[in-house]
Amino acid sequence: MCAHSTMDFLSAIILGTVQGLTEFLPISSSGHLVLARLWLPATPYDLAFDALLHFATAAAIIIYFRTDFWRLLQSSWNLLQRREVARLQRAYIYALILGTIPAVLLGLLLEREMETIFRNPALVAGTLIAGSAVMYSAERFARKEQELSAKSGFRIGLFQSLALIPGMSRSGMAISGGLFFGLSREEAARFAFMLGAPLLIGAGAKKALDLFWGGALFAEFLPIALGMSAAFITGLFAIHFLLRFLRTNTLGIFILYRLALAAVVLLIL
Repeated sequence: MCAHSTMDFLSAIILGTVQGLTEFLPISSSGHLVLARLWLPATPYDLAFDALLHFATAAAIIIYFRTDFWRLLQSSWNLLQRREVARLQRAYIYALILGTIPAVLLGLLLEREMETIFRNPALVAGTLIAGSAVMYSAERFARKEQELSAKSGFRIGLFQSLALIPGMSRSGMAISGGLFFGLSREEAARFAFMLGAPLLIGAGAKKALDLFWGGALFAEFLPIALGMSAAFITGLFAIHFLLRFLRTNTLGIFILYRLALAAVVLLIL
């Protein structure tokens, strides 16, 4: 489509804002995007546009944690050169690598379901409730604080992979996993955000190539650019807000929000 209406642009900005906020707040970005399309039926964008929004939020993670990523890259290079690397830095690198594996493998196996069955609003309502139960359990049964290890990183990655189902929340599941395995709330959120960057980049790059070869990337360039800009800006805000919020607060308010949203969805279906 070459000509765009104001509603096309508005829909793109709304979807981008929803993605930017809900990708990092533990309330499920994919679930909110599925629900947003119930009120934005005229939007021409599909799962590919959603994935490009994830690409924008990945950029927000990289910019916000640029110092941390740079140190990890330097440490990774030193590891490859068999130089001495601080124990905690080495553990963080291995935790990120191992934590990425479960979601990558499951994402490849469930790609078709992610584009069809998992986009059902009724399922989203159910997973909002299920995810709330996981988050409550993490708060209730959190382990005594301990250092991040490669093993706990992999286990947190298993929790993150649950978020392939819309409504579970990638950040919510990864933060919950962090609490279960001994991280503080703020450190669990920090690790969850950094753990998500490779997955978001991979999903965005794959769909961008699909759009490029199909010609849609150029035809829809302006709405896509607006949506991605909105996702990037609001994503930076959401990261900063949640890290500060979790220094002194629990996940309780997000659990209540998820349950309330699930109730609304079930009432309107």
